[in-house]
Amino acid sequence: MARLQAIEPQGETAGDLNKTENRPLSCGVEMSKILVDCEMGISGDMIVAALLDLGADREVLDRALTGLSGEGVKVRIGRKSRSGIDCCDFDVILDKEHANPDHDMRYLYGHTDHIHNNSDDGLSEEHHSHKDIHGGDGGTGEEEGHGHRRLADIEKIIKGLDMRESARALALKTFRILGEAEAKAHGTDLENVHFHEVGALDSIADIVAASVCFDDLSINDVIIPKLCEGTGTVRTRHGILPVPVPAVLNIVSEHGIPMEITGRSGELVTPTGAAFAAAVMTSTKLPSSFKVKKCGYGAGKREYEIPSILRMMFIEDEGGETAMDGTGPAEDHIIKLETNIDDSTGEVLGYTSDLLFEAGARDVYFLPAYMKKNRPAWVLNVITDEDKVSVMEDIIFRETTTIGIRRSRMERTVLERREEVLDTPLGRANVKICRHKGRDYIYPEYESMVKLAKEHDLPLKEVYDRLKGIFDEQ
Repeated sequence: MARLQAIEPQGETAGDLNKTENRPLSCGVEMSKILVDCEMGISGDMIVAALLDLGADREVLDRALTGLSGEGVKVRIGRKSRSGIDCCDFDVILDKEHANPDHDMRYLYGHTDHIHNNSDDGLSEEHHSHKDIHGGDGGTGEEEGHGHRRLADIEKIIKGLDMRESARALALKTFRILGEAEAKAHGTDLENVHFHEVGALDSIADIVAASVCFDDLSINDVIIPKLCEGTGTVRTRHGILPVPVPAVLNIVSEHGIPMEITGRSGELVTPTGAAFAAAVMTSTKLPSSFKVKKCGYGAGKREYEIPSILRMMFIEDEGGETAMDGTGPAEDHIIKLETNIDDSTGEVLGYTSDLLFEAGARDVYFLPAYMKKNRPAWVLNVITDEDKVSVMEDIIFRETTTIGIRRSRMERTVLERREEVLDTPLGRANVKICRHKGRDYIYPEYESMVKLAKEHDLPLKEVYDRLKGIFDEQ
């Protein structure tokens, strides 16, 4: 399979490409928690650029996108200045057959006919920018083509790309979040939504690239305090829609993402940006204090009254439950949700558990019980942070037959802890290091063990034993 063709940057994107080459993480230092600052908006290309600026491996990205090169997809990665800030710029370039107009400011906000501006090399040089999504036709039978795909078509494309399984799972999860939002907006079901812009190859490339870069950086925790959106209207395949567009509203509502309407004119949050945020967000709360270990800037393409920049920071807690400050176990609280269910199937309960974990539950488990008239039942227990209670309860009420949920605020003692990425003979492994009375305990993370087990064709238990042996000797 041919290597994905990269276009050398020109004009504003020209610069030192070494700035966006692979900059590997420093093993032994906590670099697995990021803060995503969406004050100036968020979109698919901005996410990829910021992750590349943090050090995601270009070669890993190229391998994943090579599978799209036969469809006329090329990428351009360089540098751009936004309000004097040096930012990484990620751009997907399509040939004439696959190009779409959603990057054109006149098209988006002037509501005039789109005018193509093609370059000498036969590629549309009007970059894809936030063409992200103003999605499906609700199964109305519109003509399907390169930009009109169902979810199953997109999943087939993603499953054929050269990428780690963990990155593939994240890409598929992001598209399902988008699909559910579009299905709700158009009054149809997930299987019958016809994607427009989200089904276009440039949008698929954005989501795949974001997933691959995110996975390559071994990020475990993602803090997104809020999404900052603009106002006004935007032109879509369905006509003129208010900002925020329905898909974005459905995503933030379903996944409990805080949103601020800034009053700035324009669409600052695209559905792709919102969906990826929903797929990776683990918290909305910042630590009480933290150190910034590294910062990445991703440039957007749209021109507003404020610069289009997405900022991501690797951070390290200085206090609270994850600090390793030698003060001993910390005390805090957690919320436990509990409900008895005796008339839901195992399939429904398993699916509910998956949704709760995806929404950020710390733990989900079932206990067997007997209810009135000796009916066998399950007691669903959800351990979650206080700010996610309403999201968890919405999922439980929507997906199960329960009509009531018990809620307990529980005090707990938490060991000092930190997360690191360590080099081992098997490869890089994410680990959690806990401390109790001056002694460290190292535990390999499950996803790292699964990845290493598949890479070396080893049983998971053997990988665990090997890693524990290595860590115990340290």
